[in-house]
Amino acid sequence: MTEHTIAAPLAQALSARGYDSLTPVQEAVINPELEGQDLLVSAQTGSGKTVAFGLALASTMLVGADRLEQAGAPMALCIAPTRELAQQVTKELEWLYKDAGGKVLTCVGGMDPREERRQLDRGAHIVVGTPGRLSDHIRRGSLDLSELRAVVLDEADEMLDMGFREELEHILGAAPEDRRTLMFSATVSKPIARLAQNFQRNAVRLNTVSKEDQHADIDYQALTVGPNDIENAIINVLRFHEAQNALVFVSRRDAVNKLTSRLNNRGFAVVALSGEYTQKERTNALQAMRDGRASVCVATDVAARGIDLPGLDLVIHAELPRNKEGLLHRSGRTGRAGRKGVCALIVPHRAKRRVERLLQDASVAATWANPPSVADVEAQDDARLLAHEALNEPIRDGEKDLATALLAKFGPEQMAAAFIRLQREGRSAPEDLQAVPEDNGRRDRGDRSDRGPREDRFGRDDKPRGRKQEADFDNGQWVSLSVGRVTNADPKWILPMLCKAGGIDRKAIGNIRIGPKLTHVELKPEAASKIMENAGADGQIDKSLIVKRADGPPKDDGGGYDRGPRKSFGDRDRGPRKSFGGSGGGKPAFKGSKPRFAKDGEKPRFNKDGDKPRFNKPDGERPKKARWSDDDPRKAQNKVNTKDKGKGKWAPDAGGKKPRKPRNDSAPVGKSSARIVKKKRSD
Repeated sequence: MTEHTIAAPLAQALSARGYDSLTPVQEAVINPELEGQDLLVSAQTGSGKTVAFGLALASTMLVGADRLEQAGAPMALCIAPTRELAQQVTKELEWLYKDAGGKVLTCVGGMDPREERRQLDRGAHIVVGTPGRLSDHIRRGSLDLSELRAVVLDEADEMLDMGFREELEHILGAAPEDRRTLMFSATVSKPIARLAQNFQRNAVRLNTVSKEDQHADIDYQALTVGPNDIENAIINVLRFHEAQNALVFVSRRDAVNKLTSRLNNRGFAVVALSGEYTQKERTNALQAMRDGRASVCVATDVAARGIDLPGLDLVIHAELPRNKEGLLHRSGRTGRAGRKGVCALIVPHRAKRRVERLLQDASVAATWANPPSVADVEAQDDARLLAHEALNEPIRDGEKDLATALLAKFGPEQMAAAFIRLQREGRSAPEDLQAVPEDNGRRDRGDRSDRGPREDRFGRDDKPRGRKQEADFDNGQWVSLSVGRVTNADPKWILPMLCKAGGIDRKAIGNIRIGPKLTHVELKPEAASKIMENAGADGQIDKSLIVKRADGPPKDDGGGYDRGPRKSFGDRDRGPRKSFGGSGGGKPAFKGSKPRFAKDGEKPRFNKDGDKPRFNKPDGERPKKARWSDDDPRKAQNKVNTKDKGKGKWAPDAGGKKPRKPRNDSAPVGKSSARIVKKKRSD
């Protein structure tokens, strides 16, 4: 460790803490050439960023002295996105500046603001807080920034994602312009760059993230499970590793409560951490993890930034992160400061393609496997038992007499069995997981590469309709289900129901033939045996659904299922074509619109020459529409043949002018005619 570039009291604190060397980000920020300059630093999680900006602040605060002066208005301000991270930063800076006489104060939401104001009045060298609470203290005048020399933004990208832009701009705008601004962020996005451009002066860009060794101490495992086995897989992973501390990440607050209750019922020492809990409850949860009262913490992404727990060797993604940043920050809670860790992603088999893209974007290589089975967990328990320290320690003097008496009374086998029972007592039993499809979710949403052409999926010609298989089963067995077309049977729910009821794979199911009252399913022999065994004596597998063995494929289930191959249109024997109203062998059927029948239900009468039928009214032979006679004077209104007399000419007998309509009392009068007649009469 290069002590000549570090202030003496801080170097002494690092040595007492066991620091033999500095991390790359710590070495970069204490470079003498960067003294007094603004910095924009990107570093991966677990790289010692808190100690790094603590060392960077020393040159600005101590100014060559070994101890700080009496505390007054704060000299440095550290802003963190979450309460837990702010409290953790406070603890790190307290031991780092202890020998220098530094006083560190925390201001976060969820705590009593009146007590914080009293502590600010007493003075502090460094104030650490969340954006909302610090901005509130500045507005109320309880936080004096007149003596401020440096501002640190820890996890700046996360604060912007959480919507703290206005608070950050307010705090930085209230700080003196000649201050030093240090920004630490895992990634430097466009919003971070704009923030740096507005509130930093000629900032020096430091990038200590190396793609080659990023998360090199973390063993990534992608475990594919069925959709109903996610919680069971989490239980088996926790039992298999039995880490000193484990973090289980979910995406929603309600999922935290549900999973916490399930793990608590299974005997795990579990605590919960989410935004709906008070600050006191969140602090107590983390303290329970630190002092060993709890070993599992179920949390949302509120714990994904900056949380450092001792012995945190296992991180489980119960629900997948939204992006690569979430994946890296969640996983970065383990494998810190040179320790090894395991990161397990619980992957539903239909989401495999999405997880592959997520890992590729994050430049992370993961091992794909199935979750630990019951046999795997029991084998791991036996291995831990054989490696127990008590078996390798020599027998003490005070234990010889009792050991001899126990062996004489119970014998070695009984004593060994008692030791095994004591070791397994209180541990949760592992869960029996269902088999995962062999394709491991290759048929993800939108992936049609393995579905084949449409003709192969649904069959052709006279082939029986059913589920298409690559090859017929050897000695395939048929079962019948008490459901059919009448009761809305559908392979979409029959197929997964059979897989769940028998614990079998989809590929063990062949043709599914749905009849009016029964459904017949072809199964592999071992699959049929499992389903019948799970069904029991009554054969009930799902509510009122009954399964029975069948002799073979169905011929007729009582509803005329077997119709035989469909004939082509030309081969159908339909007999002689009949006319519309005849008995066969007559004229062709009436072509045109379908005849409309009279209101009283009488059939239309047909003319002898086959013309269009005329309809009768219920009151007799009265025509539906009036027709004019040949000698009616209104015929003169019609246009003559335009080919002979010219286009648009009226008849010669009308004098080339449009004639007035003569009055004809015998003609039927409509609405418009009635109005004209009435008007004439009024004249």
